[in-house]
Amino acid sequence: MTPVDGIHPDMFRDPTTGWRGADGRWRVALGAEISGNGTALLYKSEDFVRWERADSPLHSSSASGMWECPDFFPVPIEGREGLDTSVNSGRQACVEDELDEAAVRLLHAGNDIFVPDDAADDYRMWLRYDYGKFYASKTFFDAKKKRRILWGWLNESDTESDDIAKGWAGIQIIPRKVWLDSRGRQLVQWPIEEVESLRRNEVHLHGLELATGLHEIKGVKASQADVEVDFELPSLDTADPFDPTRAMDAPKLCSQDDASVRGGIGPFGLLVLASENLEEHTAVFFRVYRDRDTAKVLMCSDQRRQAIFDHVKDYRSSLRPELDKPVYGVFLDMDVEKERKISLRTLIDHSVIENFGGKGRACITARVYPELFLDTSSHLYLFNNGSSSVMISRFQSWNIAKAHLNIKLKDLVIEN
Repeated sequence: MTPVDGIHPDMFRDPTTGWRGADGRWRVALGAEISGNGTALLYKSEDFVRWERADSPLHSSSASGMWECPDFFPVPIEGREGLDTSVNSGRQACVEDELDEAAVRLLHAGNDIFVPDDAADDYRMWLRYDYGKFYASKTFFDAKKKRRILWGWLNESDTESDDIAKGWAGIQIIPRKVWLDSRGRQLVQWPIEEVESLRRNEVHLHGLELATGLHEIKGVKASQADVEVDFELPSLDTADPFDPTRAMDAPKLCSQDDASVRGGIGPFGLLVLASENLEEHTAVFFRVYRDRDTAKVLMCSDQRRQAIFDHVKDYRSSLRPELDKPVYGVFLDMDVEKERKISLRTLIDHSVIENFGGKGRACITARVYPELFLDTSSHLYLFNNGSSSVMISRFQSWNIAKAHLNIKLKDLVIEN
């Protein structure tokens, strides 16, 4: 497979896993940019050796530039099991990476031309695997357990000089199982079950009324933890009205209505990787709005400097001024009036915070580097800065054990 028809070699890379079509021919897609359009080119082969480019691309859009690390795989219409990449049934998910984003489009197939569910060319409206720091993702089919597993890459938020001092840059996220939601509108993600084997020393709460203020979670190693919590909403009557003109940019809304801005319902959530005096911590929170006859749930992850409570004048995820400290946000596709509770699972691992909101309907991953960070002094809090109380119907947290290497450290050789 070589770039032809004037495609620049730098804009031609990252082939997908091969799959077999209904005609028995192999297919592979790879990322490209043609005339400024992000494109997934399609190649076909009878023997997996000699390849010909299809007349039409697998998918293309004028809404983005070069697509890196494209992925293409089937997902079943019902259930949470994965499908072999060559299964020619169900729905097809096409993933393209651009600008540190992994945009997901659900497609209908027909003669190797795939039409997205959404016709929008506005990139902000495309679904994403993760609305935080996440890139270069790929999936594979686990035939033994019949599941589709996603690996994603986390780059750094510190400086290039820090990377040089460390000798490395970028890590993999916790692997996630991927399936199609029951309404067929989006992909759902959840940490693979093997992660639960690392859980130690459970702390649990239930029936806790969380009024305005902080509630520290004791007994958990807050620098390396697995946290699951259900926030139950007794009433939606006090939700703030929603301005529809703000629907297109959830991160901006999270920035404006941040954790310091008191609302009717929210902000409420977690303060993670917190220092002793809360001078450093990262806020992960929800806010509920009323939009005519429906309710909207905003999920945010904020690392910037701001004031939340009177006794905490300001905070940030790190005191180091040179670090990237973004704010992330997404609206959860859920019927909160029917469910009456919002779930959050958070995996904390020193500099990594992975958040799964609404039972995995949306994910936000953050990379933070607290300066005051010590294993013995990192803290975890539940918080509510809204005027209405929320109930903690379920809270469970565990210390996370360190992973075991399959080789002895004395046998590990690192070459410069």
